[in-house]
Amino acid sequence: MPTPKPRAQSRPFCFSVKGQVKILRLALTVTSMTFFIIAQAPEPYIVITGFEVTVTFFSIFLYVVRLDRLVNCIFWPLLDVINSLVTAVFLITVSILALIPESTTYIVLGGFSF
Repeated sequence: MPTPKPRAQSRPFCFSVKGQVKILRLALTVTSMTFFIIAQAPEPYIVITGFEVTVTFFSIFLYVVRLDRLVNCIFWPLLDVINSLVTAVFLITVSILALIPESTTYIVLGGFSF
C-alpha cells in the first residue's frame, strides 16, 4: 500500500509576502490618518484615509480566515488589483491636496506617508 503524499503546507497569510505588504500598507495608512487627525486636516482627508484603513483591514481579515479559499466565485487576484488601483487614485489625490501651500507640517507628513 503506497504511503500518501504529504499535503503542501501553506504559510499563514501574515507571514507571506502578500500579507507583509498588506500589513505595511495598513500601517502607513494608519500613520497618515493619525497625522491628518492631529493636524485637524479637512474632513475629506480623514474620511478617505479612514475608508482605506477599513478596506485594508477587512481584506487582511478575509485572507487570515481563508475566506478567499471558501468563496470561489470571486477572482481574488483581480479584486486585489482593482482595490490597489482605486486606492492609488484616492491616495494620490489626497497626497497632492495635502501639499497645498497653507498646509501644516502634520498634513504634509500625512501626504508623504502615502
